[in-house]
Amino acid sequence: MPSFDEVLKEAGEFGRFQKRVFFLLSQTGITFSSLFASVVFLGRAPDSFWCRIPGAAELSDRCGWTLEEERNFTVLPLHLGNESVRGECQRLDVAWDTSAGCTSPLARYGNHSTGQLPLAPCHSNWVYEQPRSSIVSEYDLVCGNAWMLDLSQAILNLGFLAGAFILGYAADRYGRIRIYLLSCLGVGICGVIAAFSPNFTVFLIFRFLQGMFGKGTWMTCYVIVTEIVGSDQRIVGIVIQIFFTLGIIILPGIAYLIPTWQGIQLAISLPNFLFLLYYWVVPESPRWLLTRKKGEKALKIMRNIAKHNGKFLSPHYSEITISNEEVSNPSFLDLVRTPQMRRNTLILMYAWFTSALIYQGLVMRLGIIGGNLYLDFFISGAVELPAAFLIIVTIDRIGRRLPFAVSNIAASVACLITAFLPEDIPWLKTTVATLGRLSITIAFEVVYLVNSELYPTTLRNFGVSLCSSLCDLGGIIAPFLLFRLAAIWLELPLIIFSILAAVCGLLVLLLPETKGISLPETLEDVEQLPSHFGKCGKKRKHRDTNSYI
Repeated sequence: MPSFDEVLKEAGEFGRFQKRVFFLLSQTGITFSSLFASVVFLGRAPDSFWCRIPGAAELSDRCGWTLEEERNFTVLPLHLGNESVRGECQRLDVAWDTSAGCTSPLARYGNHSTGQLPLAPCHSNWVYEQPRSSIVSEYDLVCGNAWMLDLSQAILNLGFLAGAFILGYAADRYGRIRIYLLSCLGVGICGVIAAFSPNFTVFLIFRFLQGMFGKGTWMTCYVIVTEIVGSDQRIVGIVIQIFFTLGIIILPGIAYLIPTWQGIQLAISLPNFLFLLYYWVVPESPRWLLTRKKGEKALKIMRNIAKHNGKFLSPHYSEITISNEEVSNPSFLDLVRTPQMRRNTLILMYAWFTSALIYQGLVMRLGIIGGNLYLDFFISGAVELPAAFLIIVTIDRIGRRLPFAVSNIAASVACLITAFLPEDIPWLKTTVATLGRLSITIAFEVVYLVNSELYPTTLRNFGVSLCSSLCDLGGIIAPFLLFRLAAIWLELPLIIFSILAAVCGLLVLLLPETKGISLPETLEDVEQLPSHFGKCGKKRKHRDTNSYI
């Protein structure tokens, strides 16, 4: 009785059918990365803003002032009285009414100089002068409310975290494609509602839900792609990361062409509805079907794959072996129950956390400081493109483990060197820091592939989702770690990044090498993977199986 991998080899491990499914599902990376980085443009700080004095709007209408004249009457006297006060977060503690004159509205306060007039903090009535709207101007996320912009990104990451657990679990229990389509629908609906949120609270609620469903689309499409190709073709797990980078590169173009934050939000949300058409062209993962004792459906899909690939399954492929392993609902205990699984899970969780923390930390450090925001963001995304190509040319030649370790060590060295380079050669500091970002990007992309290859089919989606949830935790911590440590010493965050990356580079050497090895189907298969110091590429012996006719 043939195993699934034997049937897949006969039907074609990466034929026309898999290429089509791969291309279609890869588009998810573009929409997901746009959601991931959208806060840069949704929350763009206004070029200029100031606080209105109570009654100023009515007086301005009566006097026929232009906005510039109103600002001069409001902010200029304040600035003359105290040069450190710009009128953004403080205003004169006065009120204008109809008795105020149009030419000198402060005349009623007699001989008091503006420097002697009381000041009051501004809590509302801001006026924004900018050609493009953002959630900052929409919901007044300035001055004492500025922290709420950071909260919006933290809420999105919390949504990613919830999606990793909830939808990762659901995909292993109810099916990959079903949860993928549900997640696409959720991202689209929540994104549209967020675009028209009447207040910031509603925006946060649907920002969280969009993050949760967005994580469901990305993780599930990745698992489907890796499960329908042969062991020698799982490099597609790296290639799909290129589409994530393409989303980063495309996003500034979208933001440049659309002047409102609502338009940007709709542009990155509406394409998810198109993915619902995949219901008719992307099948359920046959590997998952086999684990749920649905051999007939799996075999039907395999015959369809063979037909589209221009091949024909042999007559004796009337049944496919499925494991004796009892199928149950996955839990965290399943990921740490056996020695190999426990070691793999803990190392992978640390690798996800470290990659995300360092990646986002270096992005924020390199910043996009001044200059053209759209061009700078485009360039920062383009820097990531070489990472996938470097992996493609090395990972199937020398394996997964060595590039995984070397990329982390290279990032560690780059961060350490950058920290001690003198400030008078900024171009060199920027160059070395960029190499560090390229290295950690490679590590980030390899962990996706390695994670999916080290879990059995019954736990794969749940395992990848749970481990990658540490990525979201790292994303939440990164800005706080960066800015708090930088307040002590500007280069201190780089020292911490260097230590974290070095430890990760050593730990991943303890993982099994999975180059050229079939995806594990059961916990027993995981335990039989080559040891970290053993030879890789050995074929596993066939386990006891039942057949499904």
